[in-house]
Amino acid sequence: MTEIRKLDLSSGAFRANSYAVYRELRDSAPVAPVMLPSKQQLYLATRYDDVMTLLKDSRSFVKEPENAGLRSRTNVRWLPRMFRAMGSNMLYVDAPAHTRLRNLVHKAFTPRMVENMRARIETLAEEQLDMAEKQASFDLLEDYALPIPMTVIAEMLGVPEKDRSNFRKLSEKIISVDTNNGNLGMVLPILRFASYLRDLYNERRRNPGNDLLTALVEAEAEGDRLDEDELLAMGLLLLIAGHETTVNLITNGTLALIEHPDQMQMLHDHPEMTRSAVEELLRYYAPIEIATDRYVASEDTELGGVEVPKGTLVLACLGSANRDERRFENPDRLDITRDPNPHVAFGQGIHYCVGAPLARLEGEIAMRTLARRMPDIRLAVEPDKLRYRKSLFLRGLETLPVVPGVREKSF
Repeated sequence: MTEIRKLDLSSGAFRANSYAVYRELRDSAPVAPVMLPSKQQLYLATRYDDVMTLLKDSRSFVKEPENAGLRSRTNVRWLPRMFRAMGSNMLYVDAPAHTRLRNLVHKAFTPRMVENMRARIETLAEEQLDMAEKQASFDLLEDYALPIPMTVIAEMLGVPEKDRSNFRKLSEKIISVDTNNGNLGMVLPILRFASYLRDLYNERRRNPGNDLLTALVEAEAEGDRLDEDELLAMGLLLLIAGHETTVNLITNGTLALIEHPDQMQMLHDHPEMTRSAVEELLRYYAPIEIATDRYVASEDTELGGVEVPKGTLVLACLGSANRDERRFENPDRLDITRDPNPHVAFGQGIHYCVGAPLARLEGEIAMRTLARRMPDIRLAVEPDKLRYRKSLFLRGLETLPVVPGVREKSF
């Protein structure tokens, strides 16, 4: 009988040591039965090929529990209507519902549309480092990694500047809920977020603007529109997902370059390598460590040589897949020249991250600007003092205290 591993996948302590655990699992139990502290049992896939199968085979591995013969995740009488609607956003539904929702928003995140944001992102990066370099030390997360994507997505959606600090606090509460104890902690911040978004949508109906919230109100795809609950769920998803992943990319990426000063120097000397550098940083410390839920469909299914019973929850570990020795040469070595680099940091298949073009552009500008201006940046604390946020899916630090390390200009 296969050993059931007891793992606290959402704890900060696990995040700090997760890659060693994943390496052991890839070797001994690549599709491992796992029990969370909440007593929930699931399977965790850690090898690259198995993760790719999970992400791409949308027939055998489904998003909606009902398609696996299970009770709906939102069919709970006491749950507020808005909270139930959140369970039906793009992250948690299968085709055709997923296709319909994605078609209504994907035009805002095409490479061409995203490219129009380049000048604004470059200005934000320079402004944030102008302020940071005047300090003896600063928190790279709060003072650099966060303001860039938060400002960009807020401006894209049309969130007033005065409200952005509040939506960040609500986002943090939602993301940091301890899923081992259920999702009750999400209810109040989601309801507050929903109330705020409802007011914004009503304002856009009265006074349409040139922003994404207005586009969602007016959106049509094949004669369809988003209903009120779907509008709220989509707005919430875009506001949170639109900046959280990039915050982690910039913060984790900076940590990786601090840990590998030769790679930081290479990026400083060769800014033309920024694109491949960002792809490597996405692989090395994947900002989304575990993909959102997949369920085995209506019959037992084999994955990685393991028979997984129908209706079983299976998680795809992106962070482990990106370090799989079977797919990547020297996977624990940071190499910003790595090519090819078929990482799965943004997923694969129909649920591939719709915001990937924007996250890449923000990451490229942020890392290139940082390497040019602060190539000698270093930690302001000992590495063992760094703490990771509690999250089942995201890999993100609580803070990243650094010393700027600005070099004297030579004339």
